[in-house]
Amino acid sequence: MDNLNILMIGGGIGGLTAAIALRAKGHRVTVIERDPDWSVYGVGIIQQGNVIRAMADLGVIDDYLAAGVGFDYVAVHAPDGTMVAKVPSHRLVERYPANLGIGRRALHKVLGDRAIVAGADVRLGITAERMDDEGTDVAVAFSDGTNARYDIVLGGDGLYSQTRALLFRDAAKPEYTGQAVWRYNLPRTAGMDALHVYNGRIGAGLVPISEELMYIYLTTPEPGNPRYPTEGLAAAMREKLQSHAPAIRELAQHIVDDEGVVYRPLETHMLEGAWHAGRIGLLGDAVHATTPHLGQGAGMAIEDALVLAEELTRQETPEAAFTAYRDRRFERCRYIVETSLSICHGQIGRGPPVDNAVATAEMFARTAQPI
Repeated sequence: MDNLNILMIGGGIGGLTAAIALRAKGHRVTVIERDPDWSVYGVGIIQQGNVIRAMADLGVIDDYLAAGVGFDYVAVHAPDGTMVAKVPSHRLVERYPANLGIGRRALHKVLGDRAIVAGADVRLGITAERMDDEGTDVAVAFSDGTNARYDIVLGGDGLYSQTRALLFRDAAKPEYTGQAVWRYNLPRTAGMDALHVYNGRIGAGLVPISEELMYIYLTTPEPGNPRYPTEGLAAAMREKLQSHAPAIRELAQHIVDDEGVVYRPLETHMLEGAWHAGRIGLLGDAVHATTPHLGQGAGMAIEDALVLAEELTRQETPEAAFTAYRDRRFERCRYIVETSLSICHGQIGRGPPVDNAVATAEMFARTAQPI
């Protein structure tokens, strides 16, 4: 299909990647984002070799790498801080690192700037209030009172996707795992040149994201899915560190800003059935939301975007394109969702413990395969 007019719902990582990839194929793209400020919380994100490869395919690799810190291994530590494994990760793109730590705002800027330069029409503070698939196109009514018609609509609007809810009213809802993640930016320490993972009932990790910054994450059991008020978040996070390895405990003194703490209950979701209905399809967390234990949530959304752009261009009908896209993505995404959840459950005693070094090495091997 050539010169499609496509609406992308959601201006996050998956949506922006899709906009760039679709524009490169010659399609017209409008991106709508409900947040009028297009804001992104300011901690970091880990990206592995499959994302480096995807960024090279998108043509944004140099800007992308310049915005973060590259590294070629993952260090795994026992709960007492002893390093027990150094898992190498192979470079999938010659001359470029195997992994990247990058601030979420920096990543958002790279993708947002490139989508706009590529010619995507980005509209902020707008939602799709109604979508009517009429067979030959989709009529969309927007929250600002305007209307338009599109050949294809894509929903990349996250874990609690309104697009998914419109398409599949009886689909299973996301499930809380019993665990949460805490994140905070810290001054980068000397020698912090890779992802360092600390095992234990309270998991932890340190990730460099710039010359000056790294971020720390903690995964903690949170029975009953409690809510923490913003006031006191820093003290609560410091308290969570106190039973950890000395290298992690020593960082507590830097966690002082309540507003700087990002706390998220961990939820998971896998849409087992079709990922589309007619001319409307889904990508990213809207169909396969994973916990962060393998660091592949954003990576899977980015890969989705590339595959969707390929299939929408290669196939002759929307049905064929969406079917081919799901066929290529389903097992890979399910592996990430299920393995990440197994690690989560092992940490909180809801399943057998998972060896992080083994799981990480297997993930690197799996995601190195072509998409």
